[in-house]
Amino acid sequence: MSESRLVRALPAALLLAAAATALWTVPALMRMAQVERTARSMEAASTRLAGTNVLDAMSAAIRDIGDAVEPAVVHVSVAGESKGRLGVRQFTQSGSGWIWDTAGHVVTNAHVVDGATALEVQLHDGSLHPATLVGLDPRTDIAVLRVTTDGLLPARRSSALPAQGDMVFAFGSPFEFRFSMSSGIVSGVGRSAGLAEVEYESFIQVDAAINPGNSGGPLTDTHGNVIGMNTAIATGRGSTVGSGQFAGIGLAIPMAIAENVVTQLIEHGAVKRGFLGVSVMDLRRIASLAARDPAFRTVAEHFTGEGAVITSVSAGSPAAAVGLRVGDVITSIGGQRIDASDEVMSEIGTKRPGSELPLEVWRGDAADPTGARLKVRAVLGTLDPNVNARLFVTAFERAGLTALTDGKRDGRRGVDVRDSQGPIAADIPAGSLIVALEGLRVTSLDDLWVRLTRSAVGRTRLTAPPSVQVTVVRPDGTERDVEIPLR
Repeated sequence: MSESRLVRALPAALLLAAAATALWTVPALMRMAQVERTARSMEAASTRLAGTNVLDAMSAAIRDIGDAVEPAVVHVSVAGESKGRLGVRQFTQSGSGWIWDTAGHVVTNAHVVDGATALEVQLHDGSLHPATLVGLDPRTDIAVLRVTTDGLLPARRSSALPAQGDMVFAFGSPFEFRFSMSSGIVSGVGRSAGLAEVEYESFIQVDAAINPGNSGGPLTDTHGNVIGMNTAIATGRGSTVGSGQFAGIGLAIPMAIAENVVTQLIEHGAVKRGFLGVSVMDLRRIASLAARDPAFRTVAEHFTGEGAVITSVSAGSPAAAVGLRVGDVITSIGGQRIDASDEVMSEIGTKRPGSELPLEVWRGDAADPTGARLKVRAVLGTLDPNVNARLFVTAFERAGLTALTDGKRDGRRGVDVRDSQGPIAADIPAGSLIVALEGLRVTSLDDLWVRLTRSAVGRTRLTAPPSVQVTVVRPDGTERDVEIPLR
């Protein structure tokens, strides 16, 4: 290359070299500046975190909730047996519970202790104590145990229904990790999950982790008050009370229901239920009845919103006394919105007889099909257990067992057989007390019909099983198992 050409190319080369240097230096300088800014930001954040902050306050509050609640939480161990056509099967299982009062009453789920022959409760301090079963209510899945020891620390309770979004905490022994605590929020209230094991459903839905072993443990609010009892989980394949793993939806029995049931179990060993005297149907099904009844046609054509339609009113019932009619739509009970018919039965069935029940209803008629909103207050009567079990009542009567009623003998509760006729009288004479069905404890006539409805061969609830085994205590004090034909 000639000297002149070299001279001409030198500025360009220098320019390229400068550009290359800039391309490397500028990003490096920018990265160094960014690192320096990040370092200053980290240092400032660390300085702020070194002092008290909102997360410290939240953590301290959550620790306080644990300190306030865990001494009242218990672990429940169960040994039991299940009777069936193939004989007796021994089993062990466990769950959670919590201390109700200083008298030693402990609350848990009925499915945790059903069929138990031995019960043991572990307190938070690690001590183990034998427990006795005071009573259980299979319709709500609530049971009460009792331990005899000093120094019990009951949980504080609140019957106030939480609101969607409220923060909650679940306690218990998931997968045998005893005395655990999880947190979440209320996802919804008044939920029905279609559980075969629970007739009256009005659950609190939460996203706090609830797994097998949490059953019976307390659900608390941010003040450490128990607002519900962990009962079931939704697994993605349906809802269950006994198995499966948490999939983001946990269900808890509200304290308002637990208060009623637990108090009655402690006081009487059994539960009496409220009775309104109506049959109801979901709104989505009412169109099928519109052609046969003008009242239903008015509902189908003019009512908008959520509720449950009254399809019948029993004569002389509390519903009739306050003027409820066929075709009325129940939209609210006790201030709780009604979306489906099973919510109505849950609200009624979990109240004591004599309770005042405020209802809001929609009523339309031919003159005013747009309808009117009415408020009434009914005083609940007492539900006759036979009302919803006519199939089984008839089967027992056909077998020769009549005039069944709640009974008690030598401190043991069951179903008193007031009259017995025909061949069955040799095995179950009048004056006998039915104390179990298929090996599961029976403390009342309502328990008997629930057990029979849920028996392995009668789960469809459409037809009676061919026979059922009951355990009876006869008037002479002897106890025996007797097969009762139901067909």
